[in-house]
Amino acid sequence: MMTSTALVLLMTPALGFFYGGMVGTKSVLNTILMSFTTLGYTLVAWALVAYSLAFSPGNAIIGDLRWAFLKGIDLAGSQPLGPTISHVVYMAFQATFAIITVALISGGIVSRMRIKGYLLFITLWVICVYGPIAHWVWGGGWLGAMGALDFAGGTVVHVNAGMAALAAALVLGNRTNHGRQAFLPGNVPFVLLGAGLLWFGWFGFNGGSAVASNKYAALAFTNTFLAPGACMVVWSMLDLTRTGKVTAMGIATAVVVGLVAITPASGFVPPFWGLVLGGIAAVPSYFVILWRARTRVDESLDVFAGHAVGGATGAILTGVFAVKAWNGAADGLIAGNPHQVVIQAVAVAGAAVYSFCGTFALLKIIGLVTSLRASKQEEAWGMDPTQHGEEAYTSGEGAILVLPDAGPEPSLEAAEARA
Repeated sequence: MMTSTALVLLMTPALGFFYGGMVGTKSVLNTILMSFTTLGYTLVAWALVAYSLAFSPGNAIIGDLRWAFLKGIDLAGSQPLGPTISHVVYMAFQATFAIITVALISGGIVSRMRIKGYLLFITLWVICVYGPIAHWVWGGGWLGAMGALDFAGGTVVHVNAGMAALAAALVLGNRTNHGRQAFLPGNVPFVLLGAGLLWFGWFGFNGGSAVASNKYAALAFTNTFLAPGACMVVWSMLDLTRTGKVTAMGIATAVVVGLVAITPASGFVPPFWGLVLGGIAAVPSYFVILWRARTRVDESLDVFAGHAVGGATGAILTGVFAVKAWNGAADGLIAGNPHQVVIQAVAVAGAAVYSFCGTFALLKIIGLVTSLRASKQEEAWGMDPTQHGEEAYTSGEGAILVLPDAGPEPSLEAAEARA
């Protein structure tokens, strides 16, 4: 479990590189830091309050505060899992899930959110949105009691993050030149590096969710290997059919979508169906990305298509392909239990609605306290120099940064000329 915790922790800086390679060179550091800062702000909020809200007994909606401020989190076997896993390790393992979920949201709002508002948002979001949904599914809440299957976070992590990213994109609005300028990835090798490290860390994400070194961990591990490969094959075939090319961005995206889709099913479906699930999952996410690009919504890095749609696809297909003889929990449609599909759909809908509405309301409230949106001038100069006083790429001879607090704010025309 400690090894799995370390593997999942790696996923957050990996996500930073995955996202950072997709943005322009003026916002690379800002984008990577949106992931890195969750390692501090989300972790502290989790340890102090959110873990207790998610996993203490409480009621069907929310946990109580018996473990707030890490009270009662000791070296003994954890209360949620029995005597074999130390409670401190289980708390740390679950912290890495909360951290990566929050980091995923940043893909919907890159290159336009001020860092102060973002840090306040991620601190409150893990308490107000992630904690309750985690409790519903994994902490003894109403979805878990209903029989919803979510082995490692299809609804808790991916549907949740994808819907939150969509809500955040709508609250913040589009980037200044959205629809008039092509936003090209600044470093595609970063994207591939991030995708590869995400896949590596995901073995801890899914395998560790068995909370034991047993046959269910082995099943989750194997499905985590198979599904992204199948998704990659189908995605590249779709690209070849549509454009005649196979792109590095498409391959990297396919790997992540396959990982997202298998996450809820990884310890519940036999390996053959894991392979099939990964292949199927490519189709809805692929076409939602194409559709989103034709809309006016600037959900920058398609977190909704990759994570909300991919997570929902995987969660519902868990209700189709689950086999009790393999998972010890429940059968799905192919094993004669169509009702499991209904349960899975209810879980997806419940998480999606709460995440979207909760995130939208939270950002509106934060916006009353501090400005969320960068100015047009700040956007034009880039988020790296204006929010952090640093740049990812310089000549190596030193850079002169003109910051808004270092004198009169430069005109938009001057900023665009520099860009």
